[in-house]
This record gives sequence, C-alpha cells and structure tokens, in this order.
Amino acid sequence: TRWLTAEGFTRVTTPAILTADMLARMTITEDHPLKEQVFWLDAKHCLRPMLAPNLYDVMGSRHRMGHKPVRIFEIGSCFRKESQGARHMNEFTMLNLVELDGVADGAQMARLTELAKGAMAAVGIEDYTLERETSEVYLETLDIVAGELELASGAYGPHPLDGNWGIFDPWVGIGLGLERLAMHKGGYQTIKRAGKSLAYL
Repeated sequence: TRWLTAEGFTRVTTPAILTADMLARMTITEDHPLKEQVFWLDAKHCLRPMLAPNLYDVMGSRHRMGHKPVRIFEIGSCFRKESQGARHMNEFTMLNLVELDGVADGAQMARLTELAKGAMAAVGIEDYTLERETSEVYLETLDIVAGELELASGAYGPHPLDGNWGIFDPWVGIGLGLERLAMHKGGYQTIKRAGKSLAYL
C-alpha cells in the first residue's frame, strides 16, 4: 500500500453485502454468466462477488463533492461459487484501485500500463506479460499474466456502465487477486496455500 499512497490513492472500506440492484447496475442480471456464482443471502442481498459496485458508488460520490482527480483503492474479500480447481476459491481477496478524471480520454490504456507496471514493481514480480482481452462486463481489459496465471485485470472508461453510476469522465482501474500474487511468488501449486484456510494455517 505504500506505493499506492505515494501515487496519491486513498484507502476506502466498503460493505461486503450488496443489493441485487447494485449487481443489476453492473449488468449482472438473470442471464449473466456471473449470476450463477453469486452467494445470495436472500432475494435482494448477496455477498459481493467483486469490489467494483461499491467503488463505482464511492468514486462518483467523491467526484461530485469536488475531489478531482479521484484516486481510491480497497482491499477486501469477495465471494463466488467458483470451480474448485487449483486457481479458484469461494472466498478470495481483491485489491482494486481506481482513478477518475486523472487521465485524458484516449490515454487510458497508457495509464493502465503505467499502473500495472508500478503494481508489479511494488510486489517484486518481474516475469509477467500484459495482454489485452475481452470481458463479459468491461468489454476490453488489460490483464497481467504470469505463465498461465492471470494475476490482475485492468479496465477503463468512459464505458456503457458508467451512466448507471452518474460517472461521465475518463477513468482507469485495476483489480489484483492477492492470493494469486502470493501463489505466484511462493511457487505454490494450489491457490489454497495462499488463501484464508484454517487447514493450511
């Protein structure tokens, strides 16, 4: 987090429980592939499968209050009914950083690349590649990949989702899977070695 603070990012903490409306604003409705992976608490509330909805909300609120640019990050648990393989867990930890109104429209990919390289330098990882991919939610992403393991994914706007949150300026953001970073650095064969598992502790 020292690197993020030096870059002007402020840490925020948001609730782990989301409403169905917040997921719908992320286009995660009945026919979305991620819908089946959500842990529902009742008909209208779930454990968050991602940090993005809350960060969208905080980012927009701070921007309307006159904070320009907005640079925030969060470290928190996310929950998904994932396949029980060597790279997935039902509970995992994300570090998401977002920057709104701090990059010119057209320069988002260059800024994402700069932040991705800064993040990898901060955690001491050199053997990675940056790959452009398509996404169910964000259309285009910049992924950080080490071998066959995706460590992080970056996205940018303006984006069709932005209007759902009252955001209309350029932004960039990256989500890093902390257990995957630890798995790669530790040379583990399974992500559970780096997860919140009492058995491994």
